[in-house]
Amino acid sequence: MSKTVQAEGALETRGIEQVPDAERTGRTRELFPTWVGANISVLLLTMGASLVVAYHLSFWQAVVCAVAAPVVSYGLVGLIGIAGKRGGAPGMALSRAVFGQRGNLLPGAVIWVARWGWETINAVTGAYALLTVLDILFGLKTNSVLDIVMLLAFVVATFAISGLGINAVQKCNTYATYLFGLFSVLVLVYLIVDTDWSKVFSRPAGSAAAVITGIGMIAAGGVSWIPTAPDFTRYLPRTASSKAIVGHSVGGAGIVVLPMVLMGTVMAVSTPDLASASDPVSFLGEILPTWIAVPYLLIALIGMLLINAMSMYSAGFTAQTLGFRIPRHWAVSVNAVISLGFGGVLMLAATSFMGSFIAFLSLLAVAFSAWVGVFGADMLRRTEYDGRAMADTTRTSAYWYTGGFSPAAVASWAIGLIAGLMFTTSDWFTGPLANNNVIGEYGLGWVATVVISGVLYLVLPKPAVVTSSPADAAAESAARTESAVRV
Repeated sequence: MSKTVQAEGALETRGIEQVPDAERTGRTRELFPTWVGANISVLLLTMGASLVVAYHLSFWQAVVCAVAAPVVSYGLVGLIGIAGKRGGAPGMALSRAVFGQRGNLLPGAVIWVARWGWETINAVTGAYALLTVLDILFGLKTNSVLDIVMLLAFVVATFAISGLGINAVQKCNTYATYLFGLFSVLVLVYLIVDTDWSKVFSRPAGSAAAVITGIGMIAAGGVSWIPTAPDFTRYLPRTASSKAIVGHSVGGAGIVVLPMVLMGTVMAVSTPDLASASDPVSFLGEILPTWIAVPYLLIALIGMLLINAMSMYSAGFTAQTLGFRIPRHWAVSVNAVISLGFGGVLMLAATSFMGSFIAFLSLLAVAFSAWVGVFGADMLRRTEYDGRAMADTTRTSAYWYTGGFSPAAVASWAIGLIAGLMFTTSDWFTGPLANNNVIGEYGLGWVATVVISGVLYLVLPKPAVVTSSPADAAAESAARTESAVRV
């Protein structure tokens, strides 16, 4: 991000409008700590345990899941992130070019609502981390009042970071990466010394269907970031390497996902009830010595703050594309309030955190994948985005299409979404086509969603691609830069 137009660490005021070329001075290597920070969560430990306890996989099968999941999900994050450098705008603003000004409201609303759930899960996990630290250090046991106070503290801190903007988020991610890496090595060394490895390696192998389902479970977290990928690449120059965008996205996520999932797999040997625990954090206080558990939990807490800050940062853009005519940092507050309310319900009423989490992930992946299929297919033919058309929400917009809708995009998205849900199985919902077929058995509902929506969009007749002429784009960029300098 430019250090001349907006000072580093200052409140970011730019919303969903296209970033002028003069301000697009970001570097692709900044994506590495961004996606490291997006995965600093103890939930990965619980997912790793679930591979052993719930899916009955061997250690080496868990390795396959831990490697494949970030390659698949964050490979897609990187590919969709390329649109950010092409269009210089957040993902849901670029989406207007695909779905139409009114048509974009449909996937935008679904993604916004789904993000409430993701932020709620992370807020609750962060609150449990605080509660576990208080229990270890001071013997304070959880109760309803303390639960809500810790949840409130987490949400307020998240709002403060995400409200500042992309510079604050990226700087926090960089520091968290170093701290988390250091203490993860300490935890790993402790597990190597303390674990009965004969039990770890003697576990029988599970089915191929369970392996693929496990990959999908872990990948679902990454899939949730795909629509927001352009939010973190829109400050990159148009000449930025697409290969580097994908590489840093996969590398940043993989360097965290792989060891965290495998540590959870190993921990499950000594704590077999980890995957069904009422909260996903307190087990660390039982497995690890205090001198490791407390700082590790505090650093993981920072990571979860950053995850929610990144999510709320993007959710603010989504709210703006839905018509909320308020600054981005105030749009963020809407999600903060919602995550506080839903988080309170989850902490006070849910009996099994992990069961609720896995059920949510299976539906979350489908909700995001319908958009991914259509938007990704559109990227095959569109290399530029018209900033004026994106900002113009009236009938005069070049992205108005037919009554504000792109019929091909909206139809492909809706059919893909419905089809994916029909093949999906979860504790909350089971589709009518989820049984007696490979897609349902292997947990591939979200993959089917991507394929169906993408293929339909490719074959259906679409509006012509609209871009600004080079002269108009240059004039617009110069005008915006001059305006920014005057401010």
